[in-house]
Amino acid sequence: MRYPVPVRLSRGKQSVLGRPWTENRRVVLLALIGINVVAFVVQLVLEVAQPGFVRDYLALSNHGVLDAYSWQFVTAALLYGGPWHFFGSIVVVYVLGRDIESILGRRHFLYLFLSGAIAGELGHLFLMPSETILYGASGGVAAILIAYATILPELELFAWRCRFFAIRFNAKHFAYTVSFVSLVMLLIDRHGAVIHSAIPGGFVAGWLYVHLLGFGHPSWLQRKLWKRREVASRIDRMTRAEFLENEIDPLLEKISRSGIGSLTRNERRILARAREKVG
Repeated sequence: MRYPVPVRLSRGKQSVLGRPWTENRRVVLLALIGINVVAFVVQLVLEVAQPGFVRDYLALSNHGVLDAYSWQFVTAALLYGGPWHFFGSIVVVYVLGRDIESILGRRHFLYLFLSGAIAGELGHLFLMPSETILYGASGGVAAILIAYATILPELELFAWRCRFFAIRFNAKHFAYTVSFVSLVMLLIDRHGAVIHSAIPGGFVAGWLYVHLLGFGHPSWLQRKLWKRREVASRIDRMTRAEFLENEIDPLLEKISRSGIGSLTRNERRILARAREKVG
C-alpha cells in the first residue's frame, strides 16, 4: 500500500530518509521479537537446569570482561530480569517498532536496535560498580523508545478522559518517565543483577542515531557544523577582492587594536584560509 504524501516528520532539517511511506512487511521487527522470545525460553531453561550459569557466564560483568568472555556482549543483550521485564520490553518493541521500522527502513531499524544494545552495555560498564551484573535487553528497547519520542514526540500513546478532565500520555512523556525512573534506579540500585543500567546508553545511542538521519531538533553539534559549512560556502563564493574587504580587513583592524590573541577560533580559521583564497 503506497501513500502519495512524502514522509516529513522531522522538526529540524529534512530527513535524508524523506520518501513516500511504503507499508512493508516488518521483517526485522518480527525477527528481533522471535530471537528474543527464543532467548528468553532458553534463559528460563538454563536457570532451572543450571542455576547460576546465566548470571556467571551469559550476563555482562566486569569479571567477564577481564576474563575475555567476549560472548557476553552478545548474550547479555538477550537477557531479561524476569517475565515482567520480558513482557514489557516485547510490547514496547512491537508497538513502537512497527512505526519506526516503516519510517527508517529495515536496515536502519536494525542498526538502531543494535547500537542501543551495545551502547547500553558500555554505559553499564562505565556507570555501575564492577561487581554489578547486567541483564541488558533494555538497551535496544531504549533506543527504539527514544527514536520514537524524537520522531513522533506528540503522538498520543494513551488517553484517559472523564467528565472533569483528561489525561494524555504522549511519546515524549513516555520517554521522560522511563529516563527519570532509570536515573533514579541508577542511584538506589547499584549492586547484584540489574536491568536499568542499560537504558541511559540505549537512549544516547538511539537519540544520536535518529539525529544523524535528520530527525528531531538539530543538536548543538549539528548547528555548529551547519554554521561552519555555511561560512565556508560563503567564502568560496567570494571573489578575492570581496574576501579581502569583507573578511580579512576587519580581522586585521581587530588585531591592530587588541592583538592577535583577541581573535576567536572561527576568526583564526578564516585568517588561515587567506592563504588558499589569496595565494
